[in-house]
Amino acid sequence: MVVGLTGGIGSGKSIVTRMFEILGYATFNSDTVARDTYFDPEIKTQVIKLLGASAYLSERSINKTYIGSLIFDDSITLKKLNAIIHPAVGRKFDVFKAENSHKIIIKETALLFEANLQHQVDKIIVVVSNDHERTKRVMERDGLSQDEVLKKMKNQLPQTDKASKADFVINNNEEEFLITQVLKIHKELHVA
Repeated sequence: MVVGLTGGIGSGKSIVTRMFEILGYATFNSDTVARDTYFDPEIKTQVIKLLGASAYLSERSINKTYIGSLIFDDSITLKKLNAIIHPAVGRKFDVFKAENSHKIIIKETALLFEANLQHQVDKIIVVVSNDHERTKRVMERDGLSQDEVLKKMKNQLPQTDKASKADFVINNNEEEFLITQVLKIHKELHVA
């Protein structure tokens, strides 16, 4: 079984994924794999052809600011970049899935709905948090201004829309313990 885990920027997806990993699930972080994919020789050549050599700061670092400036308001370039990165991540997930066929897999994907990937998973968990908490977390984590974070949030599907399409919703507003919610889902997944 593959369980998609998603949520808006700063919602706390990674900590929830880590909890499932501790419980013995195989976890696949699509965003981390996507970042690593930029350095596959074939992919790097395609990215440079599309965005220029300035897309890379070094052999192991992409220029996120530069890439962001090119794709933020240019949906055509964004689609072209996604057409390079997403299939490569998909191939890596297929290998991961085959290697972990005996386990329940948690596939953490920030843009599960935005990239229309929901058909690739059996169940969906959405992590939600209030906008104030999310903004604060991302500002601290990424060193961004409040305006920059709010722009990123506006480019994602609203949390309410994501939650309405989920099998499970985890509330990360410190009103309920995360582990209690994760354990409840864990129990339900093992009954299914």
